[in-house]
Amino acid sequence: MPPVSVIEENAVSAEHSIDPDSISSSAVAVTRALQDAGFDAWLVGGCVRDLLLGLSPKDYDVATDATPVEIRAIFRRSRIIGRRFQIVHVRMGRELIEVTTYRKPPNSGSSSSKSDNGRILDDNEWGDLHSDCLRRDFTVNALYYDPGSDEGYDQVDGLVDLEDRIIRMIGNPKVRFSEDPVRILRAIRFMAKLGFTVEEQTDIALIASKHLLTGVPAARLYDEVLKLFHHGNGETTGQLMSQYGVFPLLFPMLADDLDKPFELPELICNGLRNTDIRIRANKPVIPAFLFAVCLWQPTKSKIEQLCAEGCPAIPAIHQAAESVFAHVCETVAIPRRVWSIVQEIWELEYRLRDRRPKFIGKILENRRFRAAYDFLELRSRSGEAGADVELVKWWETIQNVDEAEKQKMIESLRGQSSRKPGGNRRRRRPKNNVE
Repeated sequence: MPPVSVIEENAVSAEHSIDPDSISSSAVAVTRALQDAGFDAWLVGGCVRDLLLGLSPKDYDVATDATPVEIRAIFRRSRIIGRRFQIVHVRMGRELIEVTTYRKPPNSGSSSSKSDNGRILDDNEWGDLHSDCLRRDFTVNALYYDPGSDEGYDQVDGLVDLEDRIIRMIGNPKVRFSEDPVRILRAIRFMAKLGFTVEEQTDIALIASKHLLTGVPAARLYDEVLKLFHHGNGETTGQLMSQYGVFPLLFPMLADDLDKPFELPELICNGLRNTDIRIRANKPVIPAFLFAVCLWQPTKSKIEQLCAEGCPAIPAIHQAAESVFAHVCETVAIPRRVWSIVQEIWELEYRLRDRRPKFIGKILENRRFRAAYDFLELRSRSGEAGADVELVKWWETIQNVDEAEKQKMIESLRGQSSRKPGGNRRRRRPKNNVE
């Protein structure tokens, strides 16, 4: 099928046009280099969708008929990555452009390319532009655009669905979700990010297929969770995941019964809302804070149980954290380096509640202080016991006073009865314990 002009022949409204100045010069350079070498090359997927919507794409993908080896030979600063799905990362200045070779849809008759439940195991069978379009997930992600000729390729009425703000699966939705259950999370992310609705048959298949997420490798789900919550619409994403029953599938320790409706806890809602605010303000966010918020409830319950059995608070925090870590990694493989920061946040937040005078100075200098303070503030806002408003105000104040006033605030704590959030401290044994 010959390409058609996105702007003229296949446009569904005047707003569906692409401003050449809004396109990454690095992405344009990659397509031009491939075309100069005699290959097809198109911008494809989310970057085209976002450009047509007047948004600024975060990433740029290029589709071509060149194989990974041929792509690698053209670009000196490039490398081939992946096994199940081979792609080439091309470095252009500070940008990373992802280049993929045209694929064929998975061969339904081949037992080697799919698992027993239909999940694709090998997706490296090269195809052409027509076949590559049909194997993509949603119609709005199957739009191709050549910035050099200002031509586009739309075989599946993606522009129509873009105009109607609809997410529609290409092909049989149930089969396509079984091929890659992560498409369920992608659909939810696009609903939250773009404000689109899901087409009826796609929606029915999504609900019927959600259980397949439990068969996705845990390491891959970790990456997908970050994409879900770190795109600036995390709170809406979390609510949709709760509505579709997906949240407890990823974090089963949050729900006693997966068959019952799951309501997102207020602490998690507040945490996702805070993350959205920071991302929209171009402030940094860390994955550890997200998991500290999402997994606090089961950890807190475990801490309380251990403390009731006589375990001191800090060891109880460590033991509870390790127990939750082992559990969550069965579904979402959080790296140990990230989880160690989660533990630091929880432990330091306990010390914020404890307010032992001799530790105040070190706490304020701790690199995790801001994350622990934010966590304390979230718990207070969510109405959790042990995180009262006055305590939050005290820590807010001490961050913003001069050294002399800081010392006065610390001295005022001496002689006060120590708080015991989470459990009793270890009692000293008498030196001469004679029975």
